Amino acid sequence: MGSPGEPSYARPWEGYGQGGPPYGPWGAPLAGRWRRLFAGLLDLLIVGVLTSPFSTTVAQRLPDGTVEVVRAGNGLMVAAVWFLYFWLLTAFWNGQTLGKKLFRLRVVQFPTQEPVTAGQAAVREAVYGIFGVVCCLGVIDLLWILFDGKKQALHDKAASTIAVDA
Repeated sequence: MGSPGEPSYARPWEGYGQGGPPYGPWGAPLAGRWRRLFAGLLDLLIVGVLTSPFSTTVAQRLPDGTVEVVRAGNGLMVAAVWFLYFWLLTAFWNGQTLGKKLFRLRVVQFPTQEPVTAGQAAVREAVYGIFGVVCCLGVIDLLWILFDGKKQALHDKAASTIAVDA
């Protein structure tokens, strides 16, 4: 705040909970559920292309003449590329992955709507990844935004983040 007579410039997170849009009069509106879903699907497609060299299937002929299809891949490399894609872009590219950028969304801190920190992005993506590999939890995590008032997935709640319009 300046001296008397100078205009005061409020930061976007000031006034939280004092009416106006969902997060104060200056807060960005929450991201739409469908746009968020399509942005996530695009990101998964991109990661799938990036990790395809690390996950392949090979057909081999057995001595008895039958053919067996064997999945040959490096799960650790797939997980590393996946995590780095989501973490680095969310943490260091205005809270946006390529999918979020295309659909004009971004991840911010809850409730202040300040930029997400690298630590928050790491927690968010680690929880998202763990839920993704544990039976059914990945689906529950993503479906959570349909019923949550703040449209937060469980990985958002774990990292105190929300997705908003960019």
